[in-house]
Amino acid sequence: MTVQPGDRVVIVDCFTKAQVRPSEFLIACGDGNSGLTELKWSSWGPTSAVATGLNVVNDCKPYCAAGKFHSYPVTVTLERPQAWEKNPDQQRYGQLHLSFLGSRPEHLPPEVTYKLWD
Repeated sequence: MTVQPGDRVVIVDCFTKAQVRPSEFLIACGDGNSGLTELKWSSWGPTSAVATGLNVVNDCKPYCAAGKFHSYPVTVTLERPQAWEKNPDQQRYGQLHLSFLGSRPEHLPPEVTYKLWD
């Protein structure tokens, strides 16, 4: 969803575009091997945002270019709003937290936290 005037907090994507309640979000900007799809937001507020969706991850077996993508149900929480360096009047979420709901990639624990880029 495009940012509208008055949106208090955004998430910044890999292309430094501000988004509100995106349906998809790329986590691994460099190689595209991890992303979020089918995001359904239950809240989007001044201190946090919560969604459910799928974490789509490349298993990189035997190596990433030949790997297969697998989908894992997750709860996504965005937190730690802070001023966006590109637009200091705009707040952006600084942290993304995933909680896997059942199966997960074998190299990841049940909960993972990522610092989001500016």
